[in-house]
Amino acid sequence: MSYPLPIHIKESIAELRAIQRKGSELIAKRMLVLIEIKKHEKEGISKRELSVLTGINHNSIVKWRKMYLAKGLESLLSHGRVGGFKKSVISAEEHQQIEQLLKDPNNGIRGYKELLDWVRTKLSKDIKYITLVKYAQRHFGTKIKVARKSHINKDKEAVEAFKKTSIGNVSS
Repeated sequence: MSYPLPIHIKESIAELRAIQRKGSELIAKRMLVLIEIKKHEKEGISKRELSVLTGINHNSIVKWRKMYLAKGLESLLSHGRVGGFKKSVISAEEHQQIEQLLKDPNNGIRGYKELLDWVRTKLSKDIKYITLVKYAQRHFGTKIKVARKSHINKDKEAVEAFKKTSIGNVSS
């Protein structure tokens, strides 16, 4: 069995705890590892013991120790993750056009495949099917196989005539 890797931590435990409180969850875990290494600096601590104490995978501990030895504390404080979200595939103008199409009861769109065809022809956008489905569900509350409020081929004049004749029959 090999001896634990001796590491000298330059920062004090108080400094490490202050960084741990201020930082994100990822940074806090890295500082926890450094604090435990600092506590066991005289006798040394193995990656396995450190893993048991902190609850962090030993492979991560090895990587973080190497980072600290190579570049110091600054390398552990920058985690390299980029915050934010991807830019939407559909612009605000295209969003409004899709919204108008979906809210129109006479549009004739019967499913996501027809919507995808419409987007490809009218908006000249090549979007993946699942991207469009999830976008429509998230932004417009669409669902698969939902009955329409009104049939697309229904004659509006016939409906008005029916309402006029049925009201007279009901009241008499």
